[in-house]
Amino acid sequence: MATKNTKTKSLEASLWEAADKLRGNLEAAEYKHVVLGLVFLKYVTDAFGTRRKELERLVSDPNSTEYIKNEGRRAKILESRDEYSAENIFWVPPPARWEFLISNAKQANIGVLIDKAMDAIEKENPKLRGVLPKTYARAEIDKRKLGELVDMLGNIGFTSVDHGTDDVLGRVYEYFLGRFASAEGRGAGEFYTPRSVVKLLVEMLEPFKGRVYDPCCGSGGMFVQSADFVKAHGGQRNDISIYGQEFVATTWRLCKMNLALRGVEANLSDGSADTFSNDRHPDLRANFILANPPFNVSDWGGEHLKDDQRWRYGTPPPTNANFAWVEHMIHHLAPSGTAGFVLANGSMTTNQSGEGEIRRKIIEADLVDCMVALPGQLFYTTQIPVCLWFLAKNKKNGGKRDRRGEVLFIDGRKLGTMIGRAQKELTDEDIQKVSNTYHAWRGEPKAGEYSDMPGFCKSATLNEISNHEHVLTPGRYVGAEDVEEDGEAFDQKMKRLVSLFHDQQVEAKKLDAKIEISLRELGYE
Repeated sequence: MATKNTKTKSLEASLWEAADKLRGNLEAAEYKHVVLGLVFLKYVTDAFGTRRKELERLVSDPNSTEYIKNEGRRAKILESRDEYSAENIFWVPPPARWEFLISNAKQANIGVLIDKAMDAIEKENPKLRGVLPKTYARAEIDKRKLGELVDMLGNIGFTSVDHGTDDVLGRVYEYFLGRFASAEGRGAGEFYTPRSVVKLLVEMLEPFKGRVYDPCCGSGGMFVQSADFVKAHGGQRNDISIYGQEFVATTWRLCKMNLALRGVEANLSDGSADTFSNDRHPDLRANFILANPPFNVSDWGGEHLKDDQRWRYGTPPPTNANFAWVEHMIHHLAPSGTAGFVLANGSMTTNQSGEGEIRRKIIEADLVDCMVALPGQLFYTTQIPVCLWFLAKNKKNGGKRDRRGEVLFIDGRKLGTMIGRAQKELTDEDIQKVSNTYHAWRGEPKAGEYSDMPGFCKSATLNEISNHEHVLTPGRYVGAEDVEEDGEAFDQKMKRLVSLFHDQQVEAKKLDAKIEISLRELGYE
């Protein structure tokens, strides 16, 4: 297993390095669609080709139950759309097949041919209508480099036959999304949430069965992880029904591609739309909501939605959408539904423009189940630390233990491991520690017994929260971490520390004198 992971990682990294060299003068935000569109096309044609070879073997083998003696009938079977759709494989017409594209990779019209290939696949597969990028003929795309990229992808197989795993393309795709997010910086928040944060949300909510909703779904990471979670725990992907909405059209298309290549069915409506002004799922009541809304959006159109039915706990200020997202998600929760989402830390403390009053009402309605403080540097979009909110509509029967009147606070600011100069991620051990704490607090036997841990977790009552003026910062409640006594008497320790302080002062004076001599020698008095 470790060997496969190493090989896949090497494939991801080498693909990225090769593709990035071919970027030319395109910005990362534009080049993202050029590369990911081609990666998707290559996968679709690979899957089609694999199925075609299997069909050819079956109809040509006299020992096969599907053997066909007549060569003309064999050829018809190989081109039968039903033989592919029955296996959930997209039908790829001849002008869109990779062998045709790679044979023309060095032609000046390669961009036009790729656009036509994308168009042909969309026409033949209704699920992909309006999804695939068709901008490869643009003048600003260097056709020589585009041809090189086609050649490079032609040497890579994306199917389980090539790599012994059914998700190599999904992993490459996600790796590319993450790298593009890093390259784009702040703009990346429109489409990508770091995998470790998504995994923590999913592990805590455990969306085994029911309706899963993300009102700002980006490239679909929450859905992919939810589907993977169900599969990993012995369920079927159709145990969950997925609903989502996305405002940015190009990101909506990324999400559709991301889900299609993993075989995940989802209702993302028929296009991009603003969740606040054009809610595409107005009657949805979801069992699980997972989201990473854009932080502190100031121009969300709130002035036009003052009397909206979703604002049950107060009208969100038109200058900040944070609590509009919170109330929108509460509105869409089923009677026993749970939600987990990312918000800026200010949401836990702010009292500006009525936000503190909305937070108070949500707390007093006993909807807040758990608050998790995360470390900084987890996100490509911001280096500041963020928090996770977990809401529950039914704290009496929505778990193994009646949690009414209680909120769990977890301070995870010390968690995480640096994976780059400015990037951190939560390890599997970190995720397990936080999610196990939550499930133990909910009374689930598999997680063991819960107990408060100074400096890390605390189960607080609504009265305690009220005494803290309804501030939800975990650090206010978990207290300081217990420090082991070292057995040294106080008087003895103080004498030792004072002596150490004086020694350091003497050393500091020596260093200052040396610095002054060096500066004089350099001509600086």
